[in-house]
Amino acid sequence: MEPDRRRSARVDPGAGRRRGGVLFDAVLLDRDGTLIEDVPYNGDPEKVRPMPGARAALDRLRTAGLRLGVVTNQSGLARGLFTAAQLAAVHARVEELLGPFDSWRVCPHDDDAGCPCRKPAPGLVHAAAADLGTTAGRCVLVGDIGRDMAAALAAGATGILVPTPVTRGEEVAAAPYVAATLPTAVEEILRRQAAVTPARPRRGGTVLLVRADSAGDVLVTGPAVRAVAAHAERVLLLCGPRGREAARLLPGVDEIVEWPLEWIDPDPAPVQPRRVEALLRRLTALAVDEAVIFTSFHQSPLPLALLLRLAGVPRVSGISDDYPGSLLDVRHRVPPGVPEPERALSLAAAAGYALPAPDQPRLRLRRDAVPPPPPGLDEPGYLVLHPGSSATSRACPPELAARIVGVLAGAGHRVVVTGGPDERELTASVAAAGGVDLGGRTGLAELAGIIANAGALVVGNTGPAHLAAALGVPVVSLFAPTVPFGQWGPYRVPAVRLGDADAPCRDTRATRCPVAGHPCLAGLDPGAVLAAVRLLGVPPVAGRSTAAARAVVPAGGGGGR
Repeated sequence: MEPDRRRSARVDPGAGRRRGGVLFDAVLLDRDGTLIEDVPYNGDPEKVRPMPGARAALDRLRTAGLRLGVVTNQSGLARGLFTAAQLAAVHARVEELLGPFDSWRVCPHDDDAGCPCRKPAPGLVHAAAADLGTTAGRCVLVGDIGRDMAAALAAGATGILVPTPVTRGEEVAAAPYVAATLPTAVEEILRRQAAVTPARPRRGGTVLLVRADSAGDVLVTGPAVRAVAAHAERVLLLCGPRGREAARLLPGVDEIVEWPLEWIDPDPAPVQPRRVEALLRRLTALAVDEAVIFTSFHQSPLPLALLLRLAGVPRVSGISDDYPGSLLDVRHRVPPGVPEPERALSLAAAAGYALPAPDQPRLRLRRDAVPPPPPGLDEPGYLVLHPGSSATSRACPPELAARIVGVLAGAGHRVVVTGGPDERELTASVAAAGGVDLGGRTGLAELAGIIANAGALVVGNTGPAHLAAALGVPVVSLFAPTVPFGQWGPYRVPAVRLGDADAPCRDTRATRCPVAGHPCLAGLDPGAVLAAVRLLGVPPVAGRSTAAARAVVPAGGGGGR
């Protein structure tokens, strides 16, 4: 066990005061194809037809206390196809049929204008959130095409796609969440909001939390850890060796218990009676009052629940579709598609624990556990590229990573390339295209310090993406679709998803690429990464040159993956 003597850092309440529900304050909606039937360039109020069930669905949101806004591209104004007065008349008719909205945000420009408000740019989302007294991260955007989802992600909002016959298949595949109709989307919003609110709030004594997986898995469990820590006397976190560094960064953890679990570890040792007996003795010695077992959607809490019962733990909670018998006191179920941080937070709520009112349901790190960036990287705004992954199916192909560095550097960006000790050859070859090679020279905390000063992180769906989310740093996500983006994408941070979302490896959960040529990422144009960086509003860094930054050699060692 590792004691945490800095109890002042237990729970970071975040900035600002939470309003609305735990997850969301407001719902933003696209107009044409989402609220009303899509009549191209409509300036006639008589042609306004609500989508089926729209009025009742919106009234449910209003009753739940959620504020409503409309965010809509209307390039017909720029093209002279209707007037501002006609547009106002159409919107008056929409409100007559569907009820009042708390914000209307319209982009009147055409694509050629290059404005920051036309979706997929995030400007409308940020403006509407400000109108509604909240931030984009506490908004849901419901729309019918890929531009809506891209705008939501780029702003850090939650996106729900409601397809229509004009929605392209690739847009459906790339969406973080898909609902069949607007009423179905509203049902999901309200269900997720309710799922993180305890029906029976409680206080805890000594609570053992379990997340025995990788660093990224531990990081996404952070909001749930803080929820329990806010109401418990003492919190212990059981993790495996691969998650220990991440566990040390989480607010709310008093002690760390390291133990690899053979039914969770991706490279497990054989199950041996002596090791199981040793774990049972360890669990018994902890003398905890209860345990909450956090797992991914494809893992089971039941083997550990059995050992916890044998260790005398009186109350055990976990997510289980399988019948648990008497192994679980709280058997929680979560439908597919829920983001992993919310999945864990809903289990904490089912066990009786909720985030305190000031806290925000986003990933966080201990402020005192993240060191400053090393000398030479103290000028913020550079880009970090992390090409590797512990699961090779989710890594960026080396040749593509090098081309990305070359394109970004050529556009005036400083690029820092990071990786673990076993990736030094990879990072050296990638950085040779114009970046700074820090491969193998940072532990997870030091990597956090480097990312914290970055303008954005370019990375696959691996641990550093969640590290960036916890630091509020935008992410260009080179996402291999072996796992669902809606569950494992960067959570509540501005992001752009790139890659083939419908590649043959989709939903295989493969750790090694099951398709020759890595087609989900290999065909990606490096120029799309530069466009993503620009969409996220990250400018090139003037002043210090990349060549000068090459002298950076940070202290510390370890994985940083």
